[in-house]
Amino acid sequence: MSNDIGDRRGIIYPHNLPRFHRRTPPEELAEYVGWYWISQWDLPEGEESVQRVLPFPASNLVVERDKVTLSGPTSGVSHQVLTSHGWAFGVLLRPAGLCALGVRPSVFVDQQAPFDLGDLGEDIREHMDREDVDGAAKRMSESLALRSGETPYGAKLADLAVELAADDPEITSVSLLAGKVGVSTRELQRLTKRYVGVSPLHIIRRYRLQEAALRLREDPKLTVAAVAAELGYADQAHLATDFRTTLGLSARGYRRET
Repeated sequence: MSNDIGDRRGIIYPHNLPRFHRRTPPEELAEYVGWYWISQWDLPEGEESVQRVLPFPASNLVVERDKVTLSGPTSGVSHQVLTSHGWAFGVLLRPAGLCALGVRPSVFVDQQAPFDLGDLGEDIREHMDREDVDGAAKRMSESLALRSGETPYGAKLADLAVELAADDPEITSVSLLAGKVGVSTRELQRLTKRYVGVSPLHIIRRYRLQEAALRLREDPKLTVAAVAAELGYADQAHLATDFRTTLGLSARGYRRET
């Protein structure tokens, strides 16, 4: 099976995580899937674990023991309360993957809705209940491969915009991102709204905030002001506002908690 991914962005409190990892999809699905993510937990009776995540600007297809859901991009932090023993098998979908599933992502922003996978959901459950993660990933890949087809050109451009925003911390404005994609600002706004579900500014800000949280958590020597400057925030106050608005606490408060 594919190698695990070391990217830890989006995970707010790693020390609270159950068993969790991300893995790359097969090469033939790279246009459709960012990665698979797998969470497994086994908690003592009566104990709860609250998981808070700052999701990527993307949609996720998630299979659990009792349901299959599609979750769209979020405007803030998402959380889930874990109890007992369980697992979740998720697929972070790229724009082409959403097209293959026939999904309009704008409908799912800040929403989680049931999604019919037919027999696939039950097949994934059988593998995961045996802790056969490789088998579950293989079965998911087989199903997604059957759904794949020609990707609309607009979806490819939207995907490029997301990839550029994710990989280049120096991209801090919509005009700069549009220039790198090779379209006008207005066209980029239309494309990401249609194929991702959110604006290009939301995509940029989400990746910058994920990066800021990661740096503050992993490098105690970095000041909040330095992180703000490195990630293109106008000043420390703007980063602080982003933290409070999205995470509900200050950047310094977050650092203390982690």
